Amino acid sequence: MIDRCKAFFSRPFWSDHRTLLALWLLLPIIGGLVKINKCNNFLIFRYVFWHAWNGTSLYAPYPEEYHDVNHYGPFFSVVVAPFAVLPQYLGVLLWVIALSMFLYVAIRKSQFTKYQQIFILWFCAHELLTAIFMQQFNIAIAAVILLSYYCIEKEQDFWAAFFIMLGTFVKLYGIVGLAFFFFSRHKGRLVLSLVFWAVVMFAAPMVFHGPDYLIGQYQEWYESLSSKNAENMFSTTTNVSILGMIRKISQCATYSDIWIILTGLVMFALPYLRISQYKYIAFRQTLLASVLMFVVLFSTGSESSGYITPFVGIAIWYTAVPWQRTKWDVALMIFAFILSSMSPSDLFPAYIRNTWVKPYALKALPIALIWLKLCYEMYVRDYSEKPVAS
Repeated sequence: MIDRCKAFFSRPFWSDHRTLLALWLLLPIIGGLVKINKCNNFLIFRYVFWHAWNGTSLYAPYPEEYHDVNHYGPFFSVVVAPFAVLPQYLGVLLWVIALSMFLYVAIRKSQFTKYQQIFILWFCAHELLTAIFMQQFNIAIAAVILLSYYCIEKEQDFWAAFFIMLGTFVKLYGIVGLAFFFFSRHKGRLVLSLVFWAVVMFAAPMVFHGPDYLIGQYQEWYESLSSKNAENMFSTTTNVSILGMIRKISQCATYSDIWIILTGLVMFALPYLRISQYKYIAFRQTLLASVLMFVVLFSTGSESSGYITPFVGIAIWYTAVPWQRTKWDVALMIFAFILSSMSPSDLFPAYIRNTWVKPYALKALPIALIWLKLCYEMYVRDYSEKPVAS
């Protein structure tokens, strides 16, 4: 039976990029159609454009239009415009297709081997569907981080700066693309390009109204993010992170997250001291994986449906290294798939999900364990080792 399964899944069909392209096209079509009348996140995105068009607040509550409030930057009104002007049913469908294709192209474009691409696309497919059901922009954030890395690898620093600023001016998460600064061979050009794109994206929403309106919206954005951080503390729908897991398990509201974040930053930054390893692509790809995990693990705004970003990260971590992965590594990946990816679905026991996983942000646990192991490997392992033949 096992041999038959191996023979079945070793057929070229499963590794054909046309199969994977069809899958990553089919998932958003299915997800978009299923949620075509239950697309609150897309309604928030859509009305960011229309509120900017009408010169009203982007951050005030509009309960007659959607639940919750917008927390995306003013520049997002420009990004979402092509989808917002369409009828809602068509806009949401094309939105999720565009997000899926953006990440698919980023994975195919990046300097991954064929094996890596196939593994990432299959392993992340279920998490992609979870994100699509919520019209999650984190799909695009994962793509932006990948393309920031890719452009720096290809010495296209102007476009690397574009993607870094795009992610920053929409959701702040994109700023982590600066983690690849030390891999750039043209640091001066990168800095100038960052300044250029920052000016362009800061001013772009003025196509709707003048500078007074725009500056007021940036002030409101800052205030909305500040208040949201406090609201996230014990929320069961947000703060699905290391920060939230510690906070919710301890049930302590008196300490500051800054101490955990600073510890995480130190752990994240230590591999930069291994300058001799920079020349190995496996080391650089592993740092990319770390960035994709870190941005969600250390954010109080992390949501369950936004885990497509760290899932791409753990898939890169698993496939990037030049040594043979151990049974413990395989176990960690299985643990991540079951607890982190499957727990929001109906295939996972509802009692465990509602009693343990959601209240204590345990979706973050497998990703956190993998990130800790990744950090240890980056501290001590030699990324120049030749790969073991499989």
